Amino acid sequence: MSETKPLVSSDDADHLRRLKAYQPWAFFVTFGGYFMAHFSRKCYSTVKQQLQNQAGFSALILSEMDTTFMATYAAGNIISGKLGDTFNPTTVLAIGLFGSGACLFLINIALWFDFHGFNAALGNLFILSVYFLFGFFQSTGGPVGTAVMGNWFCDTESVKNRGLIFGLWTCHQYMGDVTAALCTALVLGIGAPYWWAILIPAVCNVAWGFLTMQLIADPADVGIITSEVKIRLEKLEVKRKEMAEKGETMGEDTGLLPITYGAALQIPMVAQYAVAFGFFKLTNYVLFFWLPYFLGKQFDPVTANLIASLYSVGMMPGGIIVGYVSDIFGGRRAAVIGTFMLALMVFLAVFAVNSETLAPVPLLIMLGCMGILVGGPNNIITSAVAADLASHPSVRGNNKSLGTVTGLINGTGSITASIGLLAVGPLQETYGWGSVWIFLMGCTGAGTLLMSPKIYAELKGNV
Repeated sequence: MSETKPLVSSDDADHLRRLKAYQPWAFFVTFGGYFMAHFSRKCYSTVKQQLQNQAGFSALILSEMDTTFMATYAAGNIISGKLGDTFNPTTVLAIGLFGSGACLFLINIALWFDFHGFNAALGNLFILSVYFLFGFFQSTGGPVGTAVMGNWFCDTESVKNRGLIFGLWTCHQYMGDVTAALCTALVLGIGAPYWWAILIPAVCNVAWGFLTMQLIADPADVGIITSEVKIRLEKLEVKRKEMAEKGETMGEDTGLLPITYGAALQIPMVAQYAVAFGFFKLTNYVLFFWLPYFLGKQFDPVTANLIASLYSVGMMPGGIIVGYVSDIFGGRRAAVIGTFMLALMVFLAVFAVNSETLAPVPLLIMLGCMGILVGGPNNIITSAVAADLASHPSVRGNNKSLGTVTGLINGTGSITASIGLLAVGPLQETYGWGSVWIFLMGCTGAGTLLMSPKIYAELKGNV
């Protein structure tokens, strides 16, 4: 069904039934795609000790791998969001999964044939080049997956419960993180070569790519008329009339144009959320990339990965809690996020003083709580908040806007995080891990301040 055809009378109940029937499948496939992305990117950080001790990688090259990944992941988010709004989102998602699997396989080849031992400079160059591409492929899951979710969960009930729905959906990344940690613990626990922890996610990514190719990206593609599609058709009708007055005609398959980056940044609070999310994402990614390494100084590799998984376990309910509570308060998500960030700063202050002397039980409890406090805001900003922003009257009804908005927020956040990660290695080597936690306190506070106008407006009753 062409979106440019005049809207005809239809059985709204039947369209809603068909929409609701497909929602679980859209949820499952996009959930699995982002799960695979985190399963594959986390697997590398869980074997950092082995890469350093057995493969001969220096702490510098490990840090450069993090920075290279984050830099290309940041640019890739911005590009992928636009690609998802311009081309078939399903194809973009599948390419990301296939490419991620191929990159992990290339890393295994480098380990099997000891590229680093043959020539350290060339080995480092090869690994960094692969990670350069890996970041681009990994970037598709967030913005494009969110756009597909936004397309399908657009009915009144879904919008009302958007925070909870996306809070549940964003558990994908933390389930992927936990699975990677458990997979590595199993591989190392049975005495298998550590590179199996990288090969297994590679195979899984490729397999899920084939499943993703079967996904329908938009209800309109199968003739389901939603309220968003109706708005889209009305805007197309206005555009057709404007063109007719100028003596121009609209092609049969012409739809609304993808939103531009400039138009996306003009949507209220998009720019502020993008920069604030950068500071929050830095806190998350310092823990994401460095927590197993930090814990490895006090525990054996298997124990360190199991303890680190508690942080990811905590992140899962964080998004659900923030989403559900913000739904209860009528979508006042900024105020809830600000509250979580202030609480996180208290935990970071405790870590700054006692992180290297904490007993295992208090450490486990704190990591779980920090996971909730970090995960909630990170989950919701790039999903429910992005969907809220893309529902602004200036772009509502345009199914080619949410990917770009999400990509800008996630991409800008990743740029900030990739720059901030450069400070972690030198800080912990020169001043100890206490300085890293103080650094993260400052980043968290800066992000919260950027959101203060929105928080203030929500507290006054303006959502």
